[in-house]
Amino acid sequence: MAPFHRHAVVAAIAAAAIALTGCSGGNSANNNTNASSGGGTLVVDTAFSLETGDPGRNYVPTGNLVLHAVYDTLLTFQGSDSTTPEPDLATMEQNEDATEFTFTLQDGRTFSDGTPVTADDVVFSLERVAGITDSKANFLMAGITVTKVDDKTVKLSTETPSLQLPAIVTNPSLAILNSKIVKENGGTTDNSDTANAWLDAHSAGSGPYTLDSLDLTSQVVLVKNAAYDGTDTPAYDKIVVRNISESATQLTNLKGGDSNVAVDLSGDQVKDLGDDFTVKSEPSAETLFLLVNQNKDVGGVTANPQFAEAVRYALDYDKLLELAGAGSVQATGVIPPMFPGALQTGVKQDIDRAKSALAASGYAGEEITLQFPNDNPVGGVEFTPVAERVQQQLKDIGVNITLAPAPFATEVDPYVNAKEAFSLWYWGPDYADSSSFLPFGPGEKVGLRAGWPATANTAIADLVAAARDATDVEERNTAFGEYAQAMQDEGPFVPLIVPGSNLASDDTVDGLEYNVTWTLDLRTLHPAD
Repeated sequence: MAPFHRHAVVAAIAAAAIALTGCSGGNSANNNTNASSGGGTLVVDTAFSLETGDPGRNYVPTGNLVLHAVYDTLLTFQGSDSTTPEPDLATMEQNEDATEFTFTLQDGRTFSDGTPVTADDVVFSLERVAGITDSKANFLMAGITVTKVDDKTVKLSTETPSLQLPAIVTNPSLAILNSKIVKENGGTTDNSDTANAWLDAHSAGSGPYTLDSLDLTSQVVLVKNAAYDGTDTPAYDKIVVRNISESATQLTNLKGGDSNVAVDLSGDQVKDLGDDFTVKSEPSAETLFLLVNQNKDVGGVTANPQFAEAVRYALDYDKLLELAGAGSVQATGVIPPMFPGALQTGVKQDIDRAKSALAASGYAGEEITLQFPNDNPVGGVEFTPVAERVQQQLKDIGVNITLAPAPFATEVDPYVNAKEAFSLWYWGPDYADSSSFLPFGPGEKVGLRAGWPATANTAIADLVAAARDATDVEERNTAFGEYAQAMQDEGPFVPLIVPGSNLASDDTVDGLEYNVTWTLDLRTLHPAD
């Protein structure tokens, strides 16, 4: 997921596709927060990235967290498993070419008002996302055609192989809505749709919780769906998700008993929590990386591939990782370690190789500016200390770096428009699949931000196509591995750190699980014994 629609996304989804084939009030937490009472109210603190209660218009992290609890999708991931999509509202079969995916609705599933879930609801919900072109989620339906087969069966078709499609349909933005009630409240399948206002105050889903209230700046209140007939039985009468922007305040609230769960703690903040708390620390799906622009008009000396090689081998990755905290690991390549095709080990510092590559690049001591956002930590990792350490380590081989921090809102435009010679950024998956990292390739979205057209490295461009169009799981994973290795050998990106995700709860709560797409799985949370 690119940093601006963010995050959003892990996946041996290709394997999953085969595995599925043939399977038929107020900000206070003081109103009964004791989760161990066997229901009651659960209070969750997180820093809001929330724009709407409408799944079809949502594409931000807090929106995913909330809407996953309210709406069902055709397929889903269970708990922390972001590798194997499983049936939710439907089972799935696919053809050998991975261009046709047939979904059969499970018997007896209903929306929260008791209305049965039908193929018409599926077609409307997905075509609505495809038709609202100004929605951030619209791209998820690109190249996908939806066809009703009968009242319980829907076929999704693609022009080219799409082994990533099972992962795509798990995204909460592709939730299945009660089409009748949404249409009654302004829902359409084109840009005339006005149902978002109604969906900001009501829910039209079949998930274990329903929307009680939503304030985009303060809190969201969910209540138990008494009519829920799926497998994720709601464990709480009410869940309050509060906007607490400072992680230090989240920590204070958790330790003081004013909340039950904190979502955005850093590795340093969770390491001293005692036995009265549960901590889930693991690598996220985000990657911090350096971009080395290959356009001579923008980067000058950075446009020589050997300059990127010099940077890659000059860095002491263990020292950089010290800045990241619990759960973080070295990035082994542009594909994070938990995805199929990811490299097993990362680059090791080699000063002699770095100096040799630097000499071959033609670098003659020029001052190079390193740009980065300084107000947007990822997984608790602040960019400024990382940039300072990169600056010092490159100085050791004779590269002179000037730091140029700026607010995210200022920095994102030159990054997107390929006007940064040397910069520090981050990337996360749009959905839980290795294909979310193909945009780093030449001629692809992130590659072009580095001034790297497909013609600059046709061999890697061919590897991108091979991975994207594979119809066999083993061949696909091999193609991703070859792509990752080639990017590490010749690409204009230097992957640095995969920050950790650090979730924490008090001892009244069990079932704390991280997920690539919705971060915290509200469905798995339940009172402790």
